[in-house]
This record gives sequence, structure tokens and C-alpha cells, in this order.
Amino acid sequence: MRIVFCGTPAFAVPTLKAILADPSHTVVAVITQPDRPRGRGQEISLSPVKQAALEAGIPVRQPVKIRAPEARELLQSFEPECFVIIAYGQIIPAGLLPISRCGWINLHASLLPKYRGAAPINWAIANGETITGLTTMRIDAGMDTGDMLLQEEIDVSPAETAPELTARMAEAGAKLMIETLRGLPDGLVTPKKQNDALATYAPLLKKEDGRIDWERNAREIFNRMRGFEPWPGAYTTFRGKTCQLRGEPATREQAPAAPGTLLLEDGELRVACGDATVLRVLTVKLEGRAEVSAQEFVNGARLAKEEHFGNS
Repeated sequence: MRIVFCGTPAFAVPTLKAILADPSHTVVAVITQPDRPRGRGQEISLSPVKQAALEAGIPVRQPVKIRAPEARELLQSFEPECFVIIAYGQIIPAGLLPISRCGWINLHASLLPKYRGAAPINWAIANGETITGLTTMRIDAGMDTGDMLLQEEIDVSPAETAPELTARMAEAGAKLMIETLRGLPDGLVTPKKQNDALATYAPLLKKEDGRIDWERNAREIFNRMRGFEPWPGAYTTFRGKTCQLRGEPATREQAPAAPGTLLLEDGELRVACGDATVLRVLTVKLEGRAEVSAQEFVNGARLAKEEHFGNS
């Protein structure tokens, strides 16, 4: 098939490369978000998908608004038989959906209808899921509500972070998309309606999501630390300043103090959490300072008795 590929982040790159390597298909163009300033220096950088497309010699187009009339004309000019769209970054208006005979095929990083939305991997980890997965689907005018094509379950390791799981799922997703594209023209892949009654949502992450609620138990806090890496991370306050934390649940321990209380035990820094659980702190990064080990933080802070995280 003649395919127009729409995507932006690194998660979409393995699928783009897999389609380029498949002789059954021809990628006639790549659509990605406009170049934008990134990082502290605000230097203009290319999206990972654009970099991969340019290296492969594929034409790249970057419409500012995909719903603009000129964008429709652009897409039609490629005469695609299928669109593949992965984390493109703009909602596709209903008027663009009929352009290709096979529609717009999306790879979504959850077992739909669970975790519809922008951040399915992050929220699956943050909510303590041990199994998540991938779904290929034909998009419609809703938010991840289109007919499902193929699905694959993915185990979530107990200490796996969002970037680690994202990398694994990107590779697995490439294979699932190739299987989907091979089955579509011959009717070997049967679309299946989603059960909207079972839908859950994974909204775009906000800074506030990373604030640690010490009333949660240590495992819940750890899951949110894993799910919200690298942003917004997991943060609290100490002596009026914001600090980012990394940690892990302490095993077979019961907190002898109120949630948020700092505990020094066996030379290690721990924090009392909800349900009488304990979090072992690994690193601390106070605002304006470099990240240090928990031991270095303790040595520099000279902790008073019963000091707290999150007390301001």
C-alpha cells in the first residue's frame, strides 16, 4: 500500500522503520509536528520521526494545523491508500478520515478501551498495573474510540519505569502494526467495536500529578515515581523548598510515625507513608541543587527529630 506516516516522538520511530523495511508497502510521505525549541537552551531540534524520515530519504511535511484546508490538499496530493498515525500530536478532524480507502490506522499503547488518552503508559504504571498492552485501531472522530484491529498484552515488570516500558512497547508495537497492515487489504483483520462501558482514561500529565501524597502507601508512591519518570517526576517539599525524590518500598517494615515523617534507620533515609508502610529514599534533588544520594542529603541537612517531607 501507499502509506502516509504521521508521528512525532521516539515511540513512533520503530514502526516507521519497520514499514520502510517491508517491501509490501511504500511510505510516500511523513507528516510530523513543526520543529520547536527544546531544552534549557531552547534550541530548535527535529522530532525523532523527522530525523528517521530524513535519514531514509522520505519527504517530510510539517503542517502547523492539520485541520487547515491546505493540509487537506497536501494529504490528498500523496494519494495514500492508508494512513498510519502514532502519537502525532494533533487531533485528526473527521473530514480527513475518508481520504484513504483503509482509513487511519493508529497504534495505541494500551489494551483499549482501557487508558484512552495521551499518557496510557504513564498511568498504567502509576496505577500499579502488572499487565498492559498495545492496540491497533482505525481512528474515528472520538478520542481513541475507533474500532480495534489487533491487540497484544505486555507484562509490566515490578520496578519498570515509564521510559523503559515505552522503549519495549515501541518495538513490540512495530511488529503489531506490520501484522495489522498485512492483514487489512485481504480482510484477514476484523474490526471490533470497543465496549465504551469499560473505558478508562489516561489524561495528559500535569505538574501537579508528581506531587507526593504521603497518605498513600509506599507501593502506590513508588508506582507513581515509576510512572511519572522523567516528568513530572515525584516531588515534595522540605523546609519550604521543592525536592525531587527517587525511592523504593522498604520490605517488611511498619512505619512508627505519621505519614511524611523522615526516619533514619541503619544509616538509611526512610519516610513513613500511609497504611503504616515505609519508603526507602534513594536520591534527593533540592531545587537549585544537583541530585545527591540519600546519605549525602542526610549529611548536609542535619535532620532534626521528626522532620517531615511535604510539611509546607
